[in-house]
Amino acid sequence: LGTGDLLSDAPLAVVTDDDALGALVRRLLDQEVWAFDTEFHRERTYFPELALIQLAWDDEVVLVDPLAVDIAPMADLLDGPGLAVVHAASQDLEVLLAVCGTVPRRMFDTQVAAGFLGSSTPSLATLLSSELGVRLPKADRLSDWLRRPLSARQLDYAAADVAHLVELHAKQEAQLLERGRLAWAEGEFAATEGRDPEEAWRRVKEARRLKDRPAAVARAVAAWRERRAAEVNRPVRHVLSDLAIVAIAQRAPRTPEELADVRGVDKGISKGAVGRSILDAVE
Repeated sequence: LGTGDLLSDAPLAVVTDDDALGALVRRLLDQEVWAFDTEFHRERTYFPELALIQLAWDDEVVLVDPLAVDIAPMADLLDGPGLAVVHAASQDLEVLLAVCGTVPRRMFDTQVAAGFLGSSTPSLATLLSSELGVRLPKADRLSDWLRRPLSARQLDYAAADVAHLVELHAKQEAQLLERGRLAWAEGEFAATEGRDPEEAWRRVKEARRLKDRPAAVARAVAAWRERRAAEVNRPVRHVLSDLAIVAIAQRAPRTPEELADVRGVDKGISKGAVGRSILDAVE
């Protein structure tokens, strides 16, 4: 693909067959560097619903449809010797960990690398434009990636996200080497182990301002919410709102009646088993 090319100019390979995926994995195991991205939804679930996997190496791009194939063989690729290139990896790694049980053994994150080269947290579009002169197709933020068939526009957009990552990696790696910062960046390319419930309170803005016992209660209740959301596979905000966590932390209820009076707590859950588990967390 030349600079600025749209991927619809050439047919895209979409893997919808288990044998084809196996052959693709075996081919990629021979690559020293390959790139990936994912498309997923998590508006109604705790665990992301994987909708598409994009893979690229050399001048090739292949899309994998996880709704049509068993992606378990992808674990062999992730555990393989090749270097996986990705942009802003955290959520993609969470997806892979959930569906494959593993994440890339070796990884290069182009957004992290950009930080060590003087940028803050640039978007992929910004990086590709400034470093390679590549223009990405416009994204559709409301695109339904779980709908089939996917449109040509969706496929173009998905493929464009990985088509130039290997080339971008090569340029960034050379710049990092020149500046003596490659080892620093590699120290930050650490794979995620998923969400740690004990760290969930950090994502509750108001909880970060609490101190002493209210802070301890907020941490315990936020950890409970994270585990409960994973158990029932629902978004954390559907289990208990951030407002409720902070209000519980401030009031430290001891009885179902006190819990029911806390702002943001659904009175229907305050007297049942869920309410008791919240009170256990408070205690």
